[in-house]
Amino acid sequence: MKEDTTNMFIPDFYVGRNIFITGANGYLGKALIEKLLRSCPKVGKIYMLMRPKKGLDVNERLKKIVENKLFDTLRNEQPSCFDKLIPIVGDIHAENLGLRPIDRQILIEKVTIIVNIAANVRFDITLKNAILSNTRSARDICILAQNMKNLAALVHISSTFTQTDKPVVNEELYPYGVDWKKMIKVAESVDDDILTTFTAKCVGSFPNTYVFSKRLAEEVINDYSKSLPCVMIRPSIVLPTMDEPVKGWIDNFNGPMTLYMAGGKGIVQVTYCNSDNDCQYVPVDVFVKAVIIVTCIRGTKSVIEDDTFHIYNCSDLTHVSIKKFADISARLLEQIPFEKMIWMPSNSTTSNYLKYYILIILLHIMPALFIDGILKLLNINPMLLKLQRKIYMATTVLAFFVLKKWQFRNEKLMKVFNSLSEDNWKIFGFDKTSFLTHDYAKNAILGTKQFLLNEDIMNLVAVKRHYNRMKWLDRIVRTLFVLIVLWILYRKNTLFYIIGAFFPLSV
Repeated sequence: MKEDTTNMFIPDFYVGRNIFITGANGYLGKALIEKLLRSCPKVGKIYMLMRPKKGLDVNERLKKIVENKLFDTLRNEQPSCFDKLIPIVGDIHAENLGLRPIDRQILIEKVTIIVNIAANVRFDITLKNAILSNTRSARDICILAQNMKNLAALVHISSTFTQTDKPVVNEELYPYGVDWKKMIKVAESVDDDILTTFTAKCVGSFPNTYVFSKRLAEEVINDYSKSLPCVMIRPSIVLPTMDEPVKGWIDNFNGPMTLYMAGGKGIVQVTYCNSDNDCQYVPVDVFVKAVIIVTCIRGTKSVIEDDTFHIYNCSDLTHVSIKKFADISARLLEQIPFEKMIWMPSNSTTSNYLKYYILIILLHIMPALFIDGILKLLNINPMLLKLQRKIYMATTVLAFFVLKKWQFRNEKLMKVFNSLSEDNWKIFGFDKTSFLTHDYAKNAILGTKQFLLNEDIMNLVAVKRHYNRMKWLDRIVRTLFVLIVLWILYRKNTLFYIIGAFFPLSV
């Protein structure tokens, strides 16, 4: 290893430091908290911004979070560590994060690190909600940070896709001509229906309101970085864990693994994308390691010593194409298929919209109508057509991201990892050559079955039998389809003309 960029043992930096995390109950937040508690055991309190939901108060929600299988290792080895988790009532959609005065004062006096992960990630939210949740909340985080007495680092989590107007995205801030202060005022004062009318004009070349609002949030953090120790990380598409604390951990239905799961169950037969593009994936455990390391680097120097805005892209590690990873996953699904498969899995892709639309009708809509018809006869609520409609709408929204090609440069972040000392590398290093390989894909599929779908791995023999039945059914249906087409052509006297065109008789 080269000289350590941090110039210290990273867990030592976190000793006694109190951390405030927004989005702590999300996928990235849970993974970050687990790694902090496990690898930096002397960390101080971790304050988690949360809101009551589904009849549960924040303490009840926290209890459900720590019951997640992600925390099994900690429960066995450090059961008392969860006492460090302190829920704070709040909401990123509300002004000033919806904090109570007493909680706000606690954060001001005790917190030394802020990690702002929370965002409304839906692509179809109104412009008003996107600005309030993703842009104004970033401003309110910065205002809170300015009042903190011992702030060492403010870490903002953005996205590489905030720069979709550029084919090559470096680890730097790109000037943007929209005034974020005016946009917040407009979102606060203008009626939602009126603002929706001007959404297309405001968003411009960006694909949706989420990307637009996150791009504005980068401007917010940049403006405050002149007086605050700011660091920004742009992750690309986050996938299940590669190694820690358990291989293949995932706990939400967002991202590519959901599509692989739908394909593995036979629900999705064709995908609309450019399969030659790089995957642009990053495992969640590598992402949280990056957050912990660059926070330490930023936190070791004050704004007076270093007034630069630290920016890193946490993106593609191996440049594996979508097609290659899909082929690896498809072969694995023969060995470890999903339960309740409705048809033989397929990994067909196309970037031609007309071809995709025709295949959607043939392979998605028509089978859905057929299966829903059978369900009606059995007095079971039909659901497949409704599901296929949702998949089609989601695919249409995602098309912008899977058809275009970007290069997200991450040399700065890789330099940070490569310069770790041996002691730090043992805790925060990773082997990028093992990412998106056969072993990784296998663990990701097993993780999806175990953590997301709650499937019993011990039931694999019965699931394979069902897979083989689906394979034979698929072959039979395809053969019948060809025979029916040939019969129709024969009845129309068209078959002989076709044969004659390819194999003319010599006179």
